[in-house]
Amino acid sequence: MSGFLYFILPVLGGYVLTSLYLLKNPHLLHRRKRTAFHCRHISHRGGCGERIENTMEAFTHSVATGTELLELDCHLTRDGHVVVSHDENLLRQTGRDVDMSSLDLQDLPLYKERLEVTFHSGHFSSGADRRFALLEDVFRKFPDMPVNVEIKEVNCRLIEKVSELVRRYSRGDITVWASEDDSILKKCRQVRPAALLSPGRETFIPENKILKNKLLLLLIKKLTMRPSLFRHLTARGIQVHLFVCNENRDMETALGLGATGVMTDYPMLLKNYLSHASEQLPVPTQ
Repeated sequence: MSGFLYFILPVLGGYVLTSLYLLKNPHLLHRRKRTAFHCRHISHRGGCGERIENTMEAFTHSVATGTELLELDCHLTRDGHVVVSHDENLLRQTGRDVDMSSLDLQDLPLYKERLEVTFHSGHFSSGADRRFALLEDVFRKFPDMPVNVEIKEVNCRLIEKVSELVRRYSRGDITVWASEDDSILKKCRQVRPAALLSPGRETFIPENKILKNKLLLLLIKKLTMRPSLFRHLTARGIQVHLFVCNENRDMETALGLGATGVMTDYPMLLKNYLSHASEQLPVPTQ
């Protein structure tokens, strides 16, 4: 037994020390990624806590507050228009149990007058604009604003149409393609090889019973929400965005961990927080 330990302990110790060294010096293994743009202020669904989600009014309001990235989702209508909408089924947003893909653009219903904020239960947003927006209208109105486009389904026609809009409005370097599904991101890369990709999840919902154990979830949180990990990623040129942060304490926690960006439903709230905390926040590196 002592002979085994004599062999294994130095190996294990060397592995740990090497791992820690490479964690702090990622450039030894990874070439630093070129960062197309930096964004600290990100508006989720266009800032859906202060205006009705994904409407032109919401996007206009967020841009006016100084947001640096608009996050949105897209689906196709029956007649082939790329519409900004989080859901394919419109029941939650409009009260009508109908799929967007079964309707032509002119037949889309209006949003509800008051819409609950998904990540702020019990809070509602409203606004003058209740119409669904076209992705093309967003690109046309905000030509220089970075946009994060989330593709929620394996729909080659949708991906190709989004790619065509990106090409038509010369937005390749300020349009991020996002999805929770790796297979969708691969499709996006096939259609547009130079696409900026953003993997991630809005929520982590464990499917395995073992992963629902509170202690294991706490361990996962400790392993993933670490300043050392975030420093490692940013040193490699990878931006770290945490969402959805809808209270000052969440924003403080996210930026305190070293996140390079915060996504919120409340763009004015985030603007005010950043203006007060600006002296303590690090300056993004190129």
